[in-house]
Amino acid sequence: MENREAFVYIVISIFRSLQFLFWRFRPRYNDVTSALTRPLTSAASYDFKFMSYMVNKAKSVNKALEEAVPLREPELKIREAMRYTLLSDGKRVRPMLCLAACELVGGQESTAMSAACAIEMLHASSLILDDLPCMDNDSLRRGKPTNHIVFGESIAILASQALIALAVQKTTSSTFADVPPERILKTVQEMVKAVEGLVAGQQADLAGEGMRFDSDTGLEHLEFIHIHKTAALLEAAAVMGAIMGGGSDEEIERLRSYARCIGLMFQVVDDVLDVTKSSEELGKTAGKDLIAGKLTYPRLMGVEKSKEYAERLNIEAREHLLGFDIDKVAPLVSLADYIVNRQN
Repeated sequence: MENREAFVYIVISIFRSLQFLFWRFRPRYNDVTSALTRPLTSAASYDFKFMSYMVNKAKSVNKALEEAVPLREPELKIREAMRYTLLSDGKRVRPMLCLAACELVGGQESTAMSAACAIEMLHASSLILDDLPCMDNDSLRRGKPTNHIVFGESIAILASQALIALAVQKTTSSTFADVPPERILKTVQEMVKAVEGLVAGQQADLAGEGMRFDSDTGLEHLEFIHIHKTAALLEAAAVMGAIMGGGSDEEIERLRSYARCIGLMFQVVDDVLDVTKSSEELGKTAGKDLIAGKLTYPRLMGVEKSKEYAERLNIEAREHLLGFDIDKVAPLVSLADYIVNRQN
């Protein structure tokens, strides 16, 4: 009898302890689940001040970029062209993603700043090439004349090449004592992979101009273009940051999957904005993809279906973040919302 009473007492005690723990931590659990699964209507996530975070990261990155490309002889003109695109007003989404991924896995901002600058250099290089007459033939970028309009095609091409070389140099030379050489090597390998992806995506983009596709074949071709062309740098940014921060293989691959989702989402939104916004609102030439006969998501799906696809990609991106620390993952959750809701 005494044993039975003792057993009942123990069971009741355990139940009350579990009940206390449940109610103690329930608000935080609800914060996590609502942040990762709530409707996609706001760029802010569960009181996280994303815009302040983004502005502060952009300031840090801009300072580092300014120092990385000083004006000097004998390549003064090339340097001017490099700085013209690299330091132009931009959101710094890719370097911010790199820094946030590093901090998510336990690193510091300083640990990944060289990689963050490198990924923005690769991005600037790709913008210069994209705008050339032999590519997308654009005359407006970020509200200013494109690089080749200001400096001429030959200088623009050389500036683009110089930015790629500087990206590699920045990553390999600006290292810190707490970053092992093998991490630097893996980071450079990701950069090379991203550049290869950009080239493959751009070639497929050019090949698809004016071609007729059915919906299935067209979507497959379009996904190939933008997984390589648009998502490649966002994927590289997240992975490079995670590598520099010492992330595990599992963390790195989950961040890779997240970044690939937001990379595709970025392009879907970009395609929608191209047909729904003006050049003044976008800061670049609106409607140029339609004029060039390019394959786009609205062309294949229509505008509303494209918006729905972007929202599905946002949900999928969030799923890859489940399990990370809720406070540290806040910038990446908010970034996904920011991209799906952006207006330029």
